Amino acid sequence: MRQAAAAAGVSRTAGHYWLAQSGGVRPRARRPRPALRLSLDERETISRGLAQKKTLTAIAGELGRSVSTISREVRRNSGPNGYRAARADRLAVARTARPRLGKLAEQPVLWAYVEEKLTACWSPMQISERLLVDHPGDTSMRVSPETIYTSLFVQTKAVLRPELTGKLRTRRVRRRPHRRVNASTESKQIPAMASIRNRPAEASDRRTPGHWESQCCCQAAGVSAAGRGSR
Repeated sequence: MRQAAAAAGVSRTAGHYWLAQSGGVRPRARRPRPALRLSLDERETISRGLAQKKTLTAIAGELGRSVSTISREVRRNSGPNGYRAARADRLAVARTARPRLGKLAEQPVLWAYVEEKLTACWSPMQISERLLVDHPGDTSMRVSPETIYTSLFVQTKAVLRPELTGKLRTRRVRRRPHRRVNASTESKQIPAMASIRNRPAEASDRRTPGHWESQCCCQAAGVSAAGRGSR
């Protein structure tokens, strides 16, 4: 946390606060700003132009924007005397965020179902799979395990009761990132692995000791039994 906070340019206390607020769930990446919207550099140009007592028409011509665009920008951000580029850009990002409610908040029946199962100590994966059985024809009764975790851990989207985290089997209060293994790394788990296609021809007739294959079956009470050699 100390290294992550230093990389972000904040204190370790702020880093812990951000982590607790996000619940360990990585925020989605912001979409790139559309070209029609003013950039921070353009707002800096507006701020400098206003400080130099330039007219809005002159600033608009310098930026290649319409005068009405510059006029609205200045008017909604404290006017010519109080305009600040950084503050105006920050407010513009906040206005375009438009946070939407989560799926559980929009579906009260689904929300009640999930809370009931969490109270009974069901895992989010079990709840997600059980919905397919209990409501096979109702597509509105669908929720992924990750959505349930987000509704529990992320403070800004906390739809489910916080005390339900105590019903989780891991007793965690934040999400831990999952390590994804792709095909390229999976094949590297066994060094110098030889393909079965490269086995010698005499291995097929199984006349040589060591060329037999067996299968292991698990019986009741954990007792294992080796199957007969396959031919």
